Amino acid sequence: MLTAAQLRAARALLGMDQRALAHAARLSLPTIQRMEASEGVIRGTVDSLMKLIGALEAAGVELINDKQTSATGGRGVRLREVVARPARMPARTRPHETRRPTIVANRGRSS
Repeated sequence: MLTAAQLRAARALLGMDQRALAHAARLSLPTIQRMEASEGVIRGTVDSLMKLIGALEAAGVELINDKQTSATGGRGVRLREVVARPARMPARTRPHETRRPTIVANRGRSS
């Protein structure tokens, strides 16, 4: 079960607007708006709720339900700890300073 407050908080933690969440969850923008505007537990089709929860979890949010391990025992959201992997940028997007210098040899020409 997911509340509207949890949904708004999760989106805020991710820095994601409603349109981006709708796209990530493959739901319509009005569906996301309706879910966030509701009171208490969000209602919707099982398929829509599963898509929404899946998108939030894929983005790195952990949903905390009632009576689940937390300091106060209430509902909430938190970012999952991500195991840091070194990011590898494609060669054409690397900063200029990290490219190897080109060495040009002076073959047989004297100055």
